[in-house]
Amino acid sequence: MPFITYLSGLLTAQMLSDDQLISGVEIRCEEKGRCPSTCHLCRRPGKEQLSPTPVLLEINHVVPLYTLIQDNGTKEAFKNALMSSYWCSGKGDVIDDWCRCDLSAFDASGLPSCSPLPQPVLRLSPTVEPSSTVVSLEWVDVQPAIGTKVSDYILQHKKVDEYTDTDLYTGEFLSFADDLLSGLGTSCVAAGRSHGEVPEVSIYSVIFKCLEPDGLYKFTLYAVDTRGRHSELSTVTLRTACPLVDDNKAEEIADKIYNLYNGYTSGKEQQTAYNTLMEVSASMLFRVQHHYNSHYEKFGDFVWRSEDELGPRKAHLILRRLERVSSHCSSLLRSAYIQSRVDTVPYLFCRSEEVRPAGMVWYSVLKDTKITCEEKMVSMARNTYGESKGRYYLTLSNVSPF
Repeated sequence: MPFITYLSGLLTAQMLSDDQLISGVEIRCEEKGRCPSTCHLCRRPGKEQLSPTPVLLEINHVVPLYTLIQDNGTKEAFKNALMSSYWCSGKGDVIDDWCRCDLSAFDASGLPSCSPLPQPVLRLSPTVEPSSTVVSLEWVDVQPAIGTKVSDYILQHKKVDEYTDTDLYTGEFLSFADDLLSGLGTSCVAAGRSHGEVPEVSIYSVIFKCLEPDGLYKFTLYAVDTRGRHSELSTVTLRTACPLVDDNKAEEIADKIYNLYNGYTSGKEQQTAYNTLMEVSASMLFRVQHHYNSHYEKFGDFVWRSEDELGPRKAHLILRRLERVSSHCSSLLRSAYIQSRVDTVPYLFCRSEEVRPAGMVWYSVLKDTKITCEEKMVSMARNTYGESKGRYYLTLSNVSPF
């Protein structure tokens, strides 16, 4: 008998036999919704109420739909249709691990378009925290098991600020295969390839080691397949961390400047103060100003004393350098205490074992490239900021993915 009939019989016996309960049997009934009124199969003769909607409780075995068909001819046709729909957008046939596109599935450039080229998703590497000069990016390989073959990834990076015309300044383009894996790139950029949780999935990474502190950078990535098609762009915009500041030295300079400004200032002392303030970085100058005002503001703040002792022209040359410090870093540089530390972080450095022939780049599959990788270390200097000694907090870069 059907299992539901068996359960109904047990339930009936349980309800009719109060003094002779069936041991070991407990039945709970719960209605999981109703069939739609348009479904004639759910109607039960003589009853207006619709039967409950079946609910999928568990999947313990997965098989392709076409294996459920008994007729071999129909099964093969159904299989081909499903494969074409999934891998070739329904506009071509699956041949081994690629798509043979129909004559109607070509784009305006004359390239076959039935097998889509997925968009890579660029992101910050979770294992390498950005610093003032180092940023590591990664993305998962978008090459599908069947269909289009990825030949290369092109990574563009450029610094964006108010002095740069973003339309005219395109930044630098790097080919992952031709520039980074081949070793033609600079020592400031290194490429890596690793595997995710699934061995078949490759993760590509690029680490930039020579960026400018407190700089706004835009990174753009797209994939290129073996036929020359480009995927949609993936973009990450971030500001690198604030420059490294030696807080003890900044406080020493503030004391030195106060002593030079105190009392009568000779020409030699004026020149010494001017040279000292012009030699430090803009962030250090901001911190010197902070310490000066914290200790000696009752004798006049840093701006007023500099103009009074050095004259308006020299003071202006010094003070306008403070405009280079972003509002984000200037707020951090006002912290009560700043501590510096240096972390050593591992990263992958990979090189190709083979030479890609010139003019044949599009016909090479990046995933099949034989590479040799080694783990290297990079030093990353950081500032930690706090409102009291012994209690510091670490700031991260501002990141905006698009």
